[in-house]
Amino acid sequence: MGRQQIPVVVLAGFLGSGKTTLLNQLLWRSRGTRIGAVVNDFGAIEIDAMTVAGQVGSTVSLGNGCLCCAVDVAELDTYLERLTRPEAGLDVIVIEASGLAEPVELVRMILASENPHIRYGGLVEVVDAAEYEATRQRHPELDRHLAAADLVVLNKTDRVAPAELAELLAVVRARAGDGAVTPATYGRIDPELLFDRRPQTERYGQLSFDDAREEDEPESGCDDHDDHAGHLHAAYDSASFTTGTPLHPRRLMDLLDARPEGLYRIKGFVDFGPLDPGHVYTLHAVGRFLRFAPRPWEPGEERRTQLVLIGAGIDPDALTAQLEGCRDEAREAEERHLWSVLRFVRAEEDTADPDDPDALRAAAPGTEQPVA
Repeated sequence: MGRQQIPVVVLAGFLGSGKTTLLNQLLWRSRGTRIGAVVNDFGAIEIDAMTVAGQVGSTVSLGNGCLCCAVDVAELDTYLERLTRPEAGLDVIVIEASGLAEPVELVRMILASENPHIRYGGLVEVVDAAEYEATRQRHPELDRHLAAADLVVLNKTDRVAPAELAELLAVVRARAGDGAVTPATYGRIDPELLFDRRPQTERYGQLSFDDAREEDEPESGCDDHDDHAGHLHAAYDSASFTTGTPLHPRRLMDLLDARPEGLYRIKGFVDFGPLDPGHVYTLHAVGRFLRFAPRPWEPGEERRTQLVLIGAGIDPDALTAQLEGCRDEAREAEERHLWSVLRFVRAEEDTADPDDPDALRAAAPGTEQPVA
């Protein structure tokens, strides 16, 4: 099996929104996940919990395995190549954009990258709840950033009255469109939203949101936290689905095309049965982006579909019922139904027979695509 691809997450937001605080929190709560932090056009990143800073152009190895690099956009591909080398041993790369950067351009660079060892991990836009309208007046492009984000973190909600916060959440959710929106204080969100943490034992599909409650808060110099400070999972819902029955690809794609607002991440493995008996398909979806990657079944591997869905304000029972409806118990799926899936397979992962007269994968675009 080839090397596992490393997700690259773009962390954006205007000056003062709390991007660096959020990154610090991710580093603090990484629980063994090795994070490469690339800081775009930023003088230094101060990791308060670690009391370490990385200066422009330098690389610092931290105790938790994090690798911090301060670079400009022109150097991005070079640093991505360096960070994806096996000896770096990274599990995720977070790019903290400048407060005045255009995050969509960074996203385009990642999606256009020819580095086979990365995958797009999502655009996260951090917004200061207390300064929302003032920020919007100074930077009208905020609306465009919200519409492009896969996840919006409405930060510093402790500084806003409850009634005002409810109205603000409704406004931001309307402007974020299909993107998920979650409130936060002190930049605390569950790392599971952005990357797969490595628990003490292998537990594929176990979201472990409760783990966050067991951790001590870092010494951040902040005021007293609210009563729910440790409950990072409170704003998220999740659904897990496992079946030994192959899925019907067209029904699954219909579900993915119409996925509800707030469904931020989908990850797992899909078995399409006799349509491709030699391969299991890894499914990765973040925000509007979707990708399938076929790989051969391992010897003795149990043939089944395993999926985890994570979002804010989703209905887990309804999603599970919809996934149940994707099971192809009557084996009604035809080869043509697989075409809709193959559109989201990268060219280099193409597993089709080159002599296939139908050239099933000839139309594959060679990159992940936004879901219609």
